[in-house]
Amino acid sequence: MVVEELEQYGIHHTDDRTAIDPSPARLIEKAVSRGEGILTSTGALAVTTGKYTGRSPKDRFIVDTPDVHDKIAWGNVNVPFSEEDYQLVHDEVISYLSERRIFMVHGIAGADRRYSRKILVLTELASQALFAHQMLVRPTEEELANYGRADFVVMACPGLKLDPAVHHTHSEAAVIINFKERVVLIAGTQYSGEIKKSIFSVMNYLLPVEENVLTMHCSCNMNPQSHGTTVFFGLSGTGKTTLSAAEGRLLIGDDEHGWAKDSVFNIEGGCYAKTIRISEETEPQIWHAIRFGALCENVVLDPNSRIADYDDDSLTENGRVAYPVEFIDNAVVKGRAKRTPDVVIFLTADAFGVLPPISKLDENAAMYHFMTGFTSKVAGTERGIKEPTPTFSSLFGEPFMPLDPMVYAKMLGEKIEHNGTRVYLINTGWSGGSYGTGSRIKLKYTRKMVEAAQSGIIDDSEFVHDERFNLDVPTSCPGVPDELLNPRSTWADKDAYDATAEKLAQMFVENAEKRLQSMTPEVRAAGPRPLGK
Repeated sequence: MVVEELEQYGIHHTDDRTAIDPSPARLIEKAVSRGEGILTSTGALAVTTGKYTGRSPKDRFIVDTPDVHDKIAWGNVNVPFSEEDYQLVHDEVISYLSERRIFMVHGIAGADRRYSRKILVLTELASQALFAHQMLVRPTEEELANYGRADFVVMACPGLKLDPAVHHTHSEAAVIINFKERVVLIAGTQYSGEIKKSIFSVMNYLLPVEENVLTMHCSCNMNPQSHGTTVFFGLSGTGKTTLSAAEGRLLIGDDEHGWAKDSVFNIEGGCYAKTIRISEETEPQIWHAIRFGALCENVVLDPNSRIADYDDDSLTENGRVAYPVEFIDNAVVKGRAKRTPDVVIFLTADAFGVLPPISKLDENAAMYHFMTGFTSKVAGTERGIKEPTPTFSSLFGEPFMPLDPMVYAKMLGEKIEHNGTRVYLINTGWSGGSYGTGSRIKLKYTRKMVEAAQSGIIDDSEFVHDERFNLDVPTSCPGVPDELLNPRSTWADKDAYDATAEKLAQMFVENAEKRLQSMTPEVRAAGPRPLGK
């Protein structure tokens, strides 16, 4: 059966060289014996991924086939790749895998089985098979027995180096998505985040187009008593994982979700958390999830004690740990909320240090900030990022969204209106000055703001209108110093604040004019308005 299944995808292999759905313990044993990694003092498997320690956006392509040509938002993010060049890379991958031991993982994307897709991952590394097993939704025995043909196949070959002159790729590495063939090819990079985000990109096309489900780059948690549900939008490094893994809340998932008519569900079955500078005190749930069965990537270990040093960024700022969602004590293992969201929070890490720590958004402002997606890319999440870099990423996840941003934005607006959802913008970035001068807003204060938004108590505050950023800002929040809520008051040099804030407001305007021409006048008017100072 294994041989027959592989031959469906063009791979000629024998049973004794294919490991089908091994247990995590078996995969860890194989990874250690093959020299892929070592066990940490807490029992997690630790690996290093070479020069690729983050996603490589310039190496991501979508095959330009007739069935998707008029639907994909082509450009610098969704870069077209010809069918002829895809076939060249595909043949290389097939030949490569056919000559090696393969680990085969049958998984599911989408905890709500009404909208799920079967994802088969084939890889040469036991450690990447462990990653796929822990990060995808794990099928039941009955689902495995009736799995049949996968809806999408991911073939990961980190040891295969491509030749740009021959394969017409950007470098030796490539991530190529083919919606016609339902295949993802990954070559030349061992960073497992490429597996995760390619599957997410696939679901960000399939579910909106085929199921009318809004896919979201967000974390999600739920109140265990009221079942009130919050989704947190934000790019990597803005705090989605940290803020959603909160005591007193049930975690639905930390990064990828679908919002259907009557549910919010986790697309994944695991979490992929940043480890840099975490501690048991600040992030206890993630800290205790780093145990046997978890996979650490690019975390520095003491060579003798094998104790991890999470403050050491000599390998990368983007140290990661992957673990199944059930490693979080208060996780909803079924991965589905009991109701649709009543609160949406947009997280932005403002490196300029001028946006308010929290503000409330009406429907038009919510649409504006969703479409603009302002934040700062933080060090390590992508190759070449050394310090926070201001950026606009539509939908707080543009690198993973194949369709036009208006498709997703329209769906979100309809759901906010239909459900009466409250929306807030929370800045997890800098205060008292820009990056390098000011300081990052303390996590304990951000948690208090999130709690106030979730409970609705923040709405009892008096609000003042920030004319430049066109935001309604509370003057008080339980557990947060009043002066912190007004970003201008935290700057010693008020003229410097005004100049920097004016610069950012103008960046918002220019971004919307250049990249978001389809934005309606009502939504555009809800954005920042430079004062001309």
